[in-house]
Amino acid sequence: SFMFNKSIFIITIFISALVRAHVVATESQTVLTNLTSAQAVGGFIIAQDPVTQVAVVSLSPAQLNKLSAYGHSVGRCAGFEVLDQTERASAGIVLHQLRLNQIDQRILSPMMLLEKQIMFDADYKKIIDQADPNSLKYMITWLSSYPSRYNKSANPNIHVNDLKIKLNEWLKDAPWKYTIETIAHNSTKQNSLKLTITGSKRPNEIVVLGGHLDSINQGMFGFSLPGAKAPGADDNASGSSNLIEALKLLKQVPAFERTLEFYWYAGEESGLLGSAEIAKSSKSNNKNVIGVLQLDMTLFPGDGEQVVGLMTDFTSPWLRSVLTQINDIYVKARLVDSVCGYGCSDHASWNRQGYHAVIPFEATMNKMNQNIHTEKDVIDSKSSMNHSNTFTKYAVLFALVLGNSDIQAP
Repeated sequence: SFMFNKSIFIITIFISALVRAHVVATESQTVLTNLTSAQAVGGFIIAQDPVTQVAVVSLSPAQLNKLSAYGHSVGRCAGFEVLDQTERASAGIVLHQLRLNQIDQRILSPMMLLEKQIMFDADYKKIIDQADPNSLKYMITWLSSYPSRYNKSANPNIHVNDLKIKLNEWLKDAPWKYTIETIAHNSTKQNSLKLTITGSKRPNEIVVLGGHLDSINQGMFGFSLPGAKAPGADDNASGSSNLIEALKLLKQVPAFERTLEFYWYAGEESGLLGSAEIAKSSKSNNKNVIGVLQLDMTLFPGDGEQVVGLMTDFTSPWLRSVLTQINDIYVKARLVDSVCGYGCSDHASWNRQGYHAVIPFEATMNKMNQNIHTEKDVIDSKSSMNHSNTFTKYAVLFALVLGNSDIQAP
């Protein structure tokens, strides 16, 4: 009995030390998240919307750490978006605008979704047939070899700067000019990476492709610790690598009518930090973003090979129709509708600003990889490069179909 009580005492002291250390490192946050998630972790709900089932909630450091763990326990990504000071003061307006965005996009009936049908292009098919699972494996292996890509680590930009150097090497023989830049943020010391290919005919029309480059290890008791190993092979070296492989294949195309913007976002795991600032900036500058593709977790075929989850919440019905046609014409995977809750990935940042966004996912949410956010998120026997290669094809075709046409939402 004495030994048992002593063990409990030691464990209690250990947990208390972790909590104290984490509270010092992390401040309370006001975030947008699912109403059920906010209630489950005991956050102070500032405002809520019964239609979208999203809440503005104030969370303590401990509650913030519980949020992701809770989401995984109910079979979905536990997403949230950190709000800035201005948005915190206008929580009701934020929720109202979010609802209006969903209503505006849902008004587009299935019969109106595409004024011009997507037609088969033999040259596009030749390009995607060259998507190489072995090259993809090399890329995912390289990105997941960093001990961590956590935005709060001691050196959060090593991998960002290394990728910038690598991209310049891989694209030096590209037929089109491009610019590549790091984007500094107010909300995190980690930078996002942006690559731009300016359109030859309609440069003010922009097609966005993105994925988050950071990783995280929730650690013991759900706490996110800066020093913990976080290889993040699936989440999200996979989606980041799909974008890189797509760019390599797109070197075969001499030019694009519209501007293409590729992003590797910072701090997604800490509340969509990088993408939220980028999407807000695009909105404030009245950028004409035609559509946004988000790739986040593509390596684990939880529902079987070539079975892809297509998220229907906080995404664009029009752009889901575009992706479905692209899939049916070229890729031939099986798309299965699923939902992931608010803020499960960076597409939510663009959706909240009123832009059309879509996210194909490795599986339906309840069959997703359960090793993410741990040191076990590595390439293993359950990883499938052939499955992930499907998403490289989606990225290539998204750039080609939207980048070299006048297709847009009605």
